[in-house]
Amino acid sequence: MSIELNGLTMVAVAGATTVLGTTKGGWIHASQRPSYEAKTPAFYVMASPLTERQVTDALGLGNNDASDTAMQSLTSLEVNELAHHIMQGEAFKRAVADLEGKWELRCPTQAEWHAARDQSALALEPGWTERLADAPASNHRGAMMDGRPRPSELMGPAASQMAAIAVHPKNTNITAMTSVPHDRPLPNVVARLVLTPIRQGDAFRVPNNTDVWRNFRSEVVWTTLLGIVPSFLIPVLRGMSDYASEGWVNLLFGGLCAGFFTGALWRPSRPILRYDDVASSSDRLFQ
Repeated sequence: MSIELNGLTMVAVAGATTVLGTTKGGWIHASQRPSYEAKTPAFYVMASPLTERQVTDALGLGNNDASDTAMQSLTSLEVNELAHHIMQGEAFKRAVADLEGKWELRCPTQAEWHAARDQSALALEPGWTERLADAPASNHRGAMMDGRPRPSELMGPAASQMAAIAVHPKNTNITAMTSVPHDRPLPNVVARLVLTPIRQGDAFRVPNNTDVWRNFRSEVVWTTLLGIVPSFLIPVLRGMSDYASEGWVNLLFGGLCAGFFTGALWRPSRPILRYDDVASSSDRLFQ
């Protein structure tokens, strides 16, 4: 099933529960945590990014020389203006007349993008980056669990950025979150539109708090087992028991360094934050 809007073809994406982020516990993965479930309703998405021809046709400009390749000169502001222009037209009103609730046209959110890709409803060329409707964030805390756009809550230079999703230059299965200026085009940065229901009411969000004391206890245990204990055990096994007692300060420091290094690369997997857990409980969750 598909919908036509001002020359833009949008294919259907079924409602889905998508797991975002990683469960890996190493510190280098902190920006991708906590891993959480996002529940998105059924919506419609463009299979490919906007081209110059599609943009000019949607605006009623009819440029015969327009290109059919993905348009890299669009800013987030211009995409929003295009969406607003289409939503003011009769074609949009006819398209949503038979749809339940209120609908809007905009860039996809991270949750919507992944839900559509999992259903093979969209594609993005290797090495390209796509603009999203979300504001940038340093991690997944505070993320919207119903797939609505994440609001801008940052100050400074980050306030003029928009979240974006980048595809690996060779492996399209590998993606990463990044950010791009909302008012400036960049090479290999493209955009597409989704027709999606406007979420009503308060959103369930990934909790901003974590169990700090539990995380601290876990870090003490693993730093001790992987750093401090081996640091003292190695000289003992090599017949240098005296140094284990006389040079304990150096061994302790070395063990702490080794423990911190292992913490950057590995720690036990963290649990996935389930949508229903947040919906039914306000307790802090260990993420």
